[in-house]
Amino acid sequence: MVSDTRPTVKIAFVCVRNAGRSQMATAFAEREAEERGAPVEVITGGTRPADEVHEVVAEVMREEGFDLTDRTPRELTADELAEADYVVTMGCDASDVCPATFAGESRDWDLDDPGGSTPEKAREIRDEIRRRVTALFDEIQE
Repeated sequence: MVSDTRPTVKIAFVCVRNAGRSQMATAFAEREAEERGAPVEVITGGTRPADEVHEVVAEVMREEGFDLTDRTPRELTADELAEADYVVTMGCDASDVCPATFAGESRDWDLDDPGGSTPEKAREIRDEIRRRVTALFDEIQE
């Protein structure tokens, strides 16, 4: 068996509450990395984490085969972000945790917050996140 010598790419998905968009992106990215056998490490967090993942997010992600009920929103540190190759924010300001010395690529996916939305709106956001995660992995693996 040949070992994979590609360097590990670290992606951080960041949102204020870490209870919706960034949790969806993380779940899709983890699955994408596994299915592709890609050397990718995924982290997620927020600037002011919620107590739990939004119920509507857990509901629409269950439809895609993900169980987010055991995930707890958490705070990301400046050190974690400094080590990331990509920092993807979800349409919210993460400047209070993004270090000035951050050397990776920063992107903002300007997406509505699914918290408190209808399942239909949360599905639209989920599907857009899935598309963007797939495109990001396509780009990384070029």
